[in-house]
Amino acid sequence: MTEAVSRPTLEAVAARAGVSRATVSRVVNGGDGVREPLAERVRRAVEELGYVPNQAARSLVTRRHDAVAVVIAEPEARVFADPFFALQLRGISKELTAHDNQLVLLLTEGRADHARVARYLAGGHVDGALVFSLHLEDPLPGLIRAAGVPTVFGGRPHWGRGARAEDPGVVYVDCDNRGGARVAVRHLLDLGRRRVAHLTGALDQTSAVDRLDGYRDEMADVLGESDPRLVVESDFTPSGGERAMRELLERCPDVDAVFAANDLTALGALRVLRESGRRVPEDVAVVGFDDMLPVTEQADPPLTTVRQDIEEMGRLMARLLLRGLSDGRGRERAVAGGPGVPATGVVLPTTLIRRASA
Repeated sequence: MTEAVSRPTLEAVAARAGVSRATVSRVVNGGDGVREPLAERVRRAVEELGYVPNQAARSLVTRRHDAVAVVIAEPEARVFADPFFALQLRGISKELTAHDNQLVLLLTEGRADHARVARYLAGGHVDGALVFSLHLEDPLPGLIRAAGVPTVFGGRPHWGRGARAEDPGVVYVDCDNRGGARVAVRHLLDLGRRRVAHLTGALDQTSAVDRLDGYRDEMADVLGESDPRLVVESDFTPSGGERAMRELLERCPDVDAVFAANDLTALGALRVLRESGRRVPEDVAVVGFDDMLPVTEQADPPLTTVRQDIEEMGRLMARLLLRGLSDGRGRERAVAGGPGVPATGVVLPTTLIRRASA
C-alpha cells in the first residue's frame, strides 16, 4: 500500500500568495472582482504548489461540472466497429479538451438504457449533452427535453417522439446529405451510366432518408424516373452492403453503377461485385459517402466517395454547446424545445472525392 499524499489546500495557496482565502476562491473559480496583480499572484501560487481545485466544491460555487455527456444511440458493438463514430468523437474530444471539459460517453444498447441515460442526465452530473445517431422512434430526445439538459444534436432532427428540425430550441449539426447524394448520382450519370442503383442506409435515420431523396431527385431530373427495383435497403454496415448488393444483382443483373449510402456499405458491395466477376469501374461504377480514411483508400479499387468533414462536425457540436453554456443563456437556448427560441441548424457542405471506383 502507498501512503496518501496530502494535497495543497486553498488556505495554503492563500498563504503563499499573501491574500485571503476568498480571493483565491474567486480566482480559481473564475469569478470577477479581483485586481489583475492579485490574480496573477494567486495563479503563480497555484502553479508552484500544484494546487488542484476540488471539483465538487467548485461546482457548488460555479454551478458547472466542466463535463459533457456524449450520447450515441447505438450499441457498443456498432460504435467501436464503425470509424465514423471514432472520427466524430475525436472532434468532440479535441474541442472539449481545449476548453478543459471532460467527455462522458454514454451508449444505448436497448430500451432499458434510455431510462438509465435519462436518469444520469437529469441527475446534474454534466453541464450538457451531445447526442447523435438517433433513430426514428427513439425516445431519447423527449427524455432529454424533460430532463432540461442543454443539448446539441448530430444530424437533422425528425423523430416521432422527440424533436424535429423545425421545433423551437433545437440545435443541431449536419452535413448536406441530400445535396451530396445528388452530386454522387450526377457523377455516375455523367460517366454515361444509366442503371444507377442505390444501397440505402438505415431508413429510420434522417441521414439515410436524405441521401435516398437526393438519389431520387437526381435520377428524376436527368432520366425522368428510375426503376424502383434499383433501390435496396441496407443499414450502413459492410455486411448490410453485401446483402443488399446480392439482392440487387438478383433483381437487376444489368446494373452499371451503385451509389452506396456510406463507405462501409460500399465496401460490402465491392466484395460482392468482385465475387460475382464484375469489374469495378468497367462493369459497375461505385460511389460511397463519408470519405473515411483509410477505408476509402484501402478499398479495392480505392473508393470514389462524397466527403463530409466528420471530425469538424464533432468539434462544431461541442463548440455550439459550450458557447450556449457560457453566454448566460445556455439553459434556454440549448435545451431541445426551449420556449420562444428558434431552431438553430448548421449544415456543412459536402465534396465529391474522385478515386478509381468511379
